[in-house]
Amino acid sequence: MANLFEPEFDAEQDQRGFRWRRSRLGRQAGAERLGASLFELPPGQAAFPFHLHLANEELLVVVRGTPTLRTSEGERKLGEGEVVAFPVGERGAHQIVNRTPEPVRFLIVSEMNAPEIVVYPDSGKLFARDQPPGGPPVEIGGAFFQGDAVDYFDGEPEPEPE
Repeated sequence: MANLFEPEFDAEQDQRGFRWRRSRLGRQAGAERLGASLFELPPGQAAFPFHLHLANEELLVVVRGTPTLRTSEGERKLGEGEVVAFPVGERGAHQIVNRTPEPVRFLIVSEMNAPEIVVYPDSGKLFARDQPPGGPPVEIGGAFFQGDAVDYFDGEPEPEPE
């Protein structure tokens, strides 16, 4: 059974600077169209790079500790129980970092829309995926630098004449 205070962690990321454990509470509770993930972030780590979603709105609830929230407007510490919305598009750009000596926990509730495009302003990348967040591996999509964009018709064959 899904439990916010006694989570069963079922996913983790071990990328330097971006380490975390996640309990996919929504999936564990049987949700089909909503995501709810409890993240535990060790000291000195960020959950993900600074990013924004083009198809999925998210809501953050601080469960334990005082993570730092970075938005397009700057940074600020969040307190336990604080709730923050990340709308779709540039207004919702965000990053969560733990700059404290203790692990922090926060719940992310999200739509589970696919396809999805995530924009990473710091690195100039786009991530396109055909699966909902937290779903099966991406079959169509991947990460791309925006600077690698090509003309719309590049590589397209012309129709064969009759």
